[in-house]
Amino acid sequence: MKQVVTLEEAVGFPLAHDITEIRPGEFKGAAFHKGHILKKDDLDHLRRLGKNNLFIIRTTPDEMHEDEAAEALATALCGPGVGWQDAPREGKINLKATRDGLFKVDIEALMAFNMHGEVMCATRHDNTMVKTGDTVAATRAIPLVVARKKVEAAVAAALEAKNHVLTVVPLRKPKVGIMITGNEVFSGLIKDKFEPIITKKVAELGGEVLDVVFLPDDDTMIAEATTGLVSRGADLLITTGGMSVDPDDRTRHALQQAGVKDIVYGTPVLPGAMFMVAYLGDIPVLGIPACGMYASRTVLDLVFPRVLAGEKITRKEIAGLGHGGLCLQCRTCTYPVCPFGK
Repeated sequence: MKQVVTLEEAVGFPLAHDITEIRPGEFKGAAFHKGHILKKDDLDHLRRLGKNNLFIIRTTPDEMHEDEAAEALATALCGPGVGWQDAPREGKINLKATRDGLFKVDIEALMAFNMHGEVMCATRHDNTMVKTGDTVAATRAIPLVVARKKVEAAVAAALEAKNHVLTVVPLRKPKVGIMITGNEVFSGLIKDKFEPIITKKVAELGGEVLDVVFLPDDDTMIAEATTGLVSRGADLLITTGGMSVDPDDRTRHALQQAGVKDIVYGTPVLPGAMFMVAYLGDIPVLGIPACGMYASRTVLDLVFPRVLAGEKITRKEIAGLGHGGLCLQCRTCTYPVCPFGK
């Protein structure tokens, strides 16, 4: 229950909520924190903030104060790799990554949570790479006092999710075998440009390049190299070249000869329409088209972290990349702080 009193009548009472002060270009935060015992000396400051009345709050059993509600909401939303420590400020709790990895959002569960009204959760985009301590989401009850049943319903929606609403999945550290195919590179007619690019992307995600092999457009040699790299300990394969529709491009056919299955070829992403993802048993095989040589970011940057997070990439996951899958080819690339893949 909220009771409005004048500033003078509030003297001697603890503030029921933080009083926000904004000084443009200088400061935004609490001028007075919840629980502060109001003194006469505070009144002029409060008037400068536009306050002439304050709330005195006495919650009933079927109500929750915004801070109590925020704590209940935060606890329900956080899955493995996401947590919170700081007390609510102005009724809000920031949720942070407790480990490095791929931030995952159960988007349908988040929608169900936010549909209840009077509570909210705002997040980073699903499938965003984060570091320990990064803020990944924030939650709060919107009114100063919220009906307990509203909070309980939102909490239930979060807990009933198939997966946790918010998680950070650690990436495994792969041992990568790289196969660079193409008669023109194998014979020395042109210099390979893929190796340093792919090696750098593997290192960015904490992986190790086990070996790089150069191969002609020969089914048998590519198939033998595929199984050979796996036998030597590679647990992820990346192949470059041989991804187009030209008759000389044999990579996909050779991989099938080696036992590679579940091949998904073609994506609704630019750059990267001729990208391939497949599996040799449990070992992912990623095929990079020629765009990987000249575009700083491609579909590989969208799929690679998800593979390392343990996701099985099927046609459904690939099809979902179409929304946001158009790179704008900005003169200065700011990925991942851009619309690509979002």
